[in-house]
Amino acid sequence: MSKSKVSDLLDEIAKKSGISEVIINNLDNVYVEKDGELIRLDVKFSHEDLEIFCQDIANSNRKEFNSQYPILDGNLNDGSRVNLIHQDYTKSSHAITIRRYMKSIKTFDGSPGIFGLSPNWVYFLKTLVKARLNVVVAGGTGVGKTTFLNLLLQEIPHKERIITIEDTRELQFHLPNVVRLEARPSLGQQAGLSIRELLKNTLRMRPDRIIVGECRGGEVFDLLQAMNTGHEGSMTSVHANSPGECLLRLENLYMLSGHDLPLKALRYQISTAVDFIVQLRRDKDGKRVLSHVTEISNMEGERILTQELGTLKNGELKFTGLVPSCFEKLQKHGLPKDFFIGT
Repeated sequence: MSKSKVSDLLDEIAKKSGISEVIINNLDNVYVEKDGELIRLDVKFSHEDLEIFCQDIANSNRKEFNSQYPILDGNLNDGSRVNLIHQDYTKSSHAITIRRYMKSIKTFDGSPGIFGLSPNWVYFLKTLVKARLNVVVAGGTGVGKTTFLNLLLQEIPHKERIITIEDTRELQFHLPNVVRLEARPSLGQQAGLSIRELLKNTLRMRPDRIIVGECRGGEVFDLLQAMNTGHEGSMTSVHANSPGECLLRLENLYMLSGHDLPLKALRYQISTAVDFIVQLRRDKDGKRVLSHVTEISNMEGERILTQELGTLKNGELKFTGLVPSCFEKLQKHGLPKDFFIGT
């Protein structure tokens, strides 16, 4: 099978910096996202071009893409994420969306100012990881949840055993004692395993920390149980536009697990499992920024109590002056006693 013109376009884009997304709506409607702005390209493909590319993606990801399996989530060879939807559901051509893996973003130290973070905030976030606090990264579409999760994972001590679970492999980090699990749907006679089934099995694999790329369903129940029973320092991401919406989202996903708990008991599970929510969004210029650092502190009646340690003001993440309830634990892992004085 000949090389697709789509692959040729991606080879050209790989030579350019700042392009984070490639969007093919139909044969002559193609966009890239560069530095937060969508730009239309003057290119045109044939149906054969798109079909060749999609089948190459299906083969490399050991999946099927056709009328029977019309949606495919997978990866390119460079780690970029790709989503395909069959032309049967677009009335024109296959629709292709590619979230490019940004190789230049690897660590906090190697990417100064990333997500608008000052050195003090980077130090604080590194300490959260070292202190084995459970963190949920929240944000909408395209704000960098996976990128931010990757940055946090780089700070995990090498002596710890990590199990990651994803439905499409996106996490990119370098630690020695790691098992990477990837959920797969059933295809014909080939059985599959869901994220939830993999997560249940993970508890038998002696993990120090469990990392779920993104929680979208009933696996939230199992992850919260793990966070509450010794797997401290676990992390995930959740699609939500604010810390409050993130908590509501966790509640709704918990209910999908099929466990019928009273609301107060459900919220207690969340409040004791999750230590921090870090909220990402885009600023007015389209840049990805960390907008809130929220601590889950306790329960009052049926309400989960939170406190904002950092909020975005005038384009900069500012400490609110509140000291986290886990301050003593953070001190034991290197946070100076006077860290919040004058910060």
